[in-house]
Amino acid sequence: MPGATMDSELPVEPQSIKKLSFKSMKRALDLFSPIHGQFPPPDPESKKIRVSHKLNTEYGGVKSVATESSTHTASAKSQAEKASLTAYVYYFVGPEQPNDMHKGGPQKDLVISSTAQTRGPSEVGVQGRSTAVVPAHGSSERNLSTSAIMERIPSRWPRPVWHPPWKNYRVISGHLGWVRSVAVDPSNSWFCTGSADRTIKIWDLASGRLKLTLTGHIDQIRGLAVSSKHTYMFSAGDDKLVKCWDLEQNKVIRSYHGHLSGVYSLALHPTIDILLTGGRDSVCRVWDIRSKMQIHALSGHDNTVCSIFTRPTDPQVITGSHDSTIKFWDLRYGKTMATLTHHKKSVRAMAPHPKEDCFVSASAENIKKFKLPKGEFMHNMLSQQKTIINSAAVNEEGVLATAGDNGSLWFWDWKSGHNFQQAQTIVQPGSLDSEAGIYSITYDLTGSRLITCEADKTIKMWKEDETATPESHPLHFKPPRDMRRF
Repeated sequence: MPGATMDSELPVEPQSIKKLSFKSMKRALDLFSPIHGQFPPPDPESKKIRVSHKLNTEYGGVKSVATESSTHTASAKSQAEKASLTAYVYYFVGPEQPNDMHKGGPQKDLVISSTAQTRGPSEVGVQGRSTAVVPAHGSSERNLSTSAIMERIPSRWPRPVWHPPWKNYRVISGHLGWVRSVAVDPSNSWFCTGSADRTIKIWDLASGRLKLTLTGHIDQIRGLAVSSKHTYMFSAGDDKLVKCWDLEQNKVIRSYHGHLSGVYSLALHPTIDILLTGGRDSVCRVWDIRSKMQIHALSGHDNTVCSIFTRPTDPQVITGSHDSTIKFWDLRYGKTMATLTHHKKSVRAMAPHPKEDCFVSASAENIKKFKLPKGEFMHNMLSQQKTIINSAAVNEEGVLATAGDNGSLWFWDWKSGHNFQQAQTIVQPGSLDSEAGIYSITYDLTGSRLITCEADKTIKMWKEDETATPESHPLHFKPPRDMRRF
């Protein structure tokens, strides 16, 4: 009956195309690759060709020298085999199978030549280069053929230039409070310092004698700058005031009003008659020197603007802030050109190189070097000062000095970032050890003297040790393993 025949047939299990394709793949694997779980055995012939080609490429010249001198006596050959001081032994293991290492499989011999002469009783009349065929004996656990042939890449890190160490040669007392700021006269004959005793003192650079004391601020003086084109000196302080002093009359002739809080940093533009000030109101203000007008208020930082420097070309204004960023400003439009966010902590100090288009920025966690005008990160300095860095300065010879809150004064090679000297300031007798802090540093115009302003109310002057030589103070430099790119 038709109904019985339909019931007696076996039901066909419905299967998807995906399942059927997987079954087909498995069947193909079982059929064509019965040992698909193992690697195919290495081809000994191809390995032999590969190793011989490498040997010919690397050591072809040495082999030819060895064949020419193979006419030496057997005693000289055995003597050269035993000599470990003049011949360098390389083992080139070329096993036929991976397991032949432990079975003592066939091994390659390598010919080595050395420029030194092998001294032995049987070597008579052999001059110049001594050559020896050194057989590879014994078994090794690792295949040394590739590691010995592999080219060793030298370090790309530049080697530092040797600089003599710096020493303190003068301590100047006179201020009654912390010395917070310093600036050198463009004629390099005097320098001025601003202090927490609310005075500005002018000192003779050669002798260190006090020439003049100026009063007028009602709080500590945080920033100073001396104009190279006019007889003007500018000062800024925690009293929100920015003052212009005429050094012919020794009195204030202009004041610049606008800051809402203390003014922490001050800079003069090198080519235009404008003044830049930054403070706790998170704004860098641009002033016209003559008219006292505020040209721009460069706002964008989230915290105190604590360091400023200017350049004749774009970016003309660069600011560092407690918000851990560095900003490049377009002076024409008063807008941000770029923001560098590499630092993790406050950028309290920045210093441009006097010759190269690059600058350093110092933070409590690191000192970083950037290229101008675009602000590309170059590298970190190779050590960490591990303190709050209040000030930094660079001279033309490439000596970077950084001053810390704990009284540490570190000297660095600019090119390589190598820290070649770690000096520690000594507090004035009668001061507390906790007053060993350096607030501001600057080089004189020649770059041969360094002036530091300190928390023990003194000004210290430093110069290079003239008696030092590379032999008495050798350079201990170890290049870093990798170049950090952040």
